[in-house]
Amino acid sequence: MRYLRMENWIHNLDSFYITKDDQKIMFRDDFITSEERVTGLGKGIYTTYKYFDTYIWEEDSTNHYYFEWIPKVDENIKEVHFPDSFVCEDKDGYSTIPYMQGLLIPNRYDYDYSHIAFDGQFTSCAAYMPWLSQTNNGLGYVAINETPWDSKYTIDHDDKGTRLQFVWLTSLGKMRYKRVVRYSFESNMDYNRAAKIYREYVKETGLFKSLKEKEVTLPKISDLQQCAVVHTGIKAHTEKDSRFYTGQKDVIHSFDSVKEMVQSLHKLGSNKLYLHLDGWADPGYDNCHPDYLPACIEAGGWSGLKDLQKSLSSQNDLFGLHDQYRDYYYTAKTHNENEAIQLEDGSVFEHANWAGGRQNYLCASLAPKYVKRNYTEILKHINLDCVYLDVFSCNEMDECFNLEHLMTRKECMEYRRACFQYMISKGIIPSSEECSDWAMRELVFSHYGPYEFMMKDENEKRMGIPVPLFNLVYHDCFILPWPMEKRQEDYMLYALLNGGIPYVVRNAPYDNVDGNFGSDGLSIEDRITRANNVLDFYQRIKNEEMVEHKIINDHIQQCKYSNNVTIEINTKENTYRIV
Repeated sequence: MRYLRMENWIHNLDSFYITKDDQKIMFRDDFITSEERVTGLGKGIYTTYKYFDTYIWEEDSTNHYYFEWIPKVDENIKEVHFPDSFVCEDKDGYSTIPYMQGLLIPNRYDYDYSHIAFDGQFTSCAAYMPWLSQTNNGLGYVAINETPWDSKYTIDHDDKGTRLQFVWLTSLGKMRYKRVVRYSFESNMDYNRAAKIYREYVKETGLFKSLKEKEVTLPKISDLQQCAVVHTGIKAHTEKDSRFYTGQKDVIHSFDSVKEMVQSLHKLGSNKLYLHLDGWADPGYDNCHPDYLPACIEAGGWSGLKDLQKSLSSQNDLFGLHDQYRDYYYTAKTHNENEAIQLEDGSVFEHANWAGGRQNYLCASLAPKYVKRNYTEILKHINLDCVYLDVFSCNEMDECFNLEHLMTRKECMEYRRACFQYMISKGIIPSSEECSDWAMRELVFSHYGPYEFMMKDENEKRMGIPVPLFNLVYHDCFILPWPMEKRQEDYMLYALLNGGIPYVVRNAPYDNVDGNFGSDGLSIEDRITRANNVLDFYQRIKNEEMVEHKIINDHIQQCKYSNNVTIEINTKENTYRIV
């Protein structure tokens, strides 16, 4: 077939599956027969194996290739590695991965990719978008995962090149349904072209929804686009069984103190602000979810929170609450293990990673009802512009084996989307932790959508070269707040390059987690000036497509937008210019 005739590329015949007793079996060892098929859509090769079939065919109308894995019986299969991988051994080749904001991996780049976030699961921050790409001197492909719910990818990287492979996981213990990857092979492929092919794909499938379209039902989006972000909290409490417990006492800031802080920011030069408020309820940040109410009594209770909200509204600022419907704490008044995620062996997973201590995961099938229960009460007391539902758009999808609320990963995705849709129905702008595109029809913004290097100490080795893959696809669909720390590199430059909105205050709840590595020493006046500069530029390109990203050299990058505005940053000199 034509896709095999790519010079300097190796097509590995390396597809295999893993049995539930961990045996690795190559496809070729189970081969029975193959035949050529011609249909009204195209032609290809249908191959029959012992427990499954494959169909690899070219679509006549588009020249796309579809690689289909078709289960016949669930004969003890745990995971399937298919299609065969491609490798370009040329030193100029590279792989493109939508890992967080985006990652380019040169063929000779030295890094261990055996331990990536969420084991490489699609629909998590390991892949904001379900596609992979490789290219060498323009010759390459983009592979779009059309069935991403129960799948992940692997990166096998050595001094010869990089092998990317899709891995298909069971759904509730069985393979169940057909898995499909669409490959587009082109002679002018690079990471920009790969992103634009995927942009065309999400427009065709209906996942693409611009900010202008979202604004029809959520008119305050245009207000949010004028805001710098203030992230701060009210109450911090750490349970003794939490990994973060070191004997610390509770810390409580009154609602009035936050009101005064926001007012002082305006006096110092901030214009419109969006307040993202952590720890606003009585249990404190990351505690007792989903039984989180009432508003923190010691901070002023419902009346204090209402006064804060009214003050923000009077200043034309926006207000949103941080909330959580996955972490399910044993300290919650109505906690019941029967409502938690149940694993295949009947056990209930638990850990004590966060401030609230011992917890399970709430089955997402119940999350929309808990959201409705809580916000029926919350909206009796305050008005909200935005709500942040933590982890939904960052962490992998869950599956639950409890027969009372059996749930596949795909169903988990729909339940999470239902939580966002509930907010939209109330005129509230929904956000979540990161910007996985399965939620692109509902989500308007997120906590961030960073490059991977921003989440670790700046002296740690980077996974590759950062490239703005997400924004090349979705800049005109999504509002991304960006960290603004000034360290060896000035992160403000990336906020400008990516056309995002800035954080002006970022009081994160945990140290050395999620990119929070302490103060960079800038004064609040400097932070306000820098945030205003980023906001001024954002107004010029806020509803525009990011057309192209260019790497000029190791330190200089450019982004061009659809209104012909181009911005250039220099990370060595920590400067920028609008070209």
